[in-house]
Amino acid sequence: MTVEEILGTEARVLSRAQRESYFENGYLLVEGAVGPDWIERLRAVTAQMVDRSRALTRSDAIFDLEPGHTAENPRLRRLTSPVDQHPAYWEFASAPDSPLPDIIADLVGADVKFHHAKLNFKWAAGGEEVKWHQDISYWPHTNYSPLTAGLYLYDCGPDQGPLMVVPGSHDGPLYSQYNERGEWIGCLSEADVKEARTQAAAELDGPAGSITIHNCRVVHGSRPNLSDQGRPLLLNAYSAANAFTYTANPLNSSHAGDIVRGRPAQWAHHDPRPCQIPPDWSGGYTSLFALQQGESWEKDQYAT
Repeated sequence: MTVEEILGTEARVLSRAQRESYFENGYLLVEGAVGPDWIERLRAVTAQMVDRSRALTRSDAIFDLEPGHTAENPRLRRLTSPVDQHPAYWEFASAPDSPLPDIIADLVGADVKFHHAKLNFKWAAGGEEVKWHQDISYWPHTNYSPLTAGLYLYDCGPDQGPLMVVPGSHDGPLYSQYNERGEWIGCLSEADVKEARTQAAAELDGPAGSITIHNCRVVHGSRPNLSDQGRPLLLNAYSAANAFTYTANPLNSSHAGDIVRGRPAQWAHHDPRPCQIPPDWSGGYTSLFALQQGESWEKDQYAT
């Protein structure tokens, strides 16, 4: 669907002004989008996941651990595919009583497809930065409807490393995320960071229950968390149903491709703008953090 067609459909949750702002700027912050019942339920489940990680001494296909993680002092970077780890995460991503898929439908059209999920923790007192990057080069689609919605499980202030986005960058160029030697680094070069006007980035901090949304082409990142409070951000990626992947899903899920609102597409939509192709993720994948930090990895350790 075109922007005009989407705006011509009746909104389920968002206002006209919010929808127009998303299409103009490429991102949206919706405070108070998720009520306390969902928040408390997701917090409890997340605490269970942290307890599971205590038994680990190294990262695996589910838990990406910060250096220094111990049973007594767990430090997680990411829970991979939470929708496959506990049913509550999938219910939030898809259920009729969840506000999230309805918000997504207001931005991609009535037919909504799930792609993947992750929970980025950005642990207190040093949770790692996320370098400036664009999502779509990690998981190309036939069009640029994909977006990622993040839910703050707790209040997130400016000192906790909130998501930062460059307004309007979804309408700008796609930058290479390979270095000069042709190696995938998963982020922009220093020269491209300057060209992308990252100094004008908006910080999307907000209270618990706030949802951040950014289009797949938006240049975004975040600073380290130097506060004494963690910043768990539950991220779910969706697209219009008529967007189809043409490379391996780096964070594959049993729910990848599920229609969470509306109906499956009978026709694929192809955007004429090209997209960079990432490495072949079909044999395994570390994490965005490990890739950007240049950490070594073992293929079997991160098999998807």
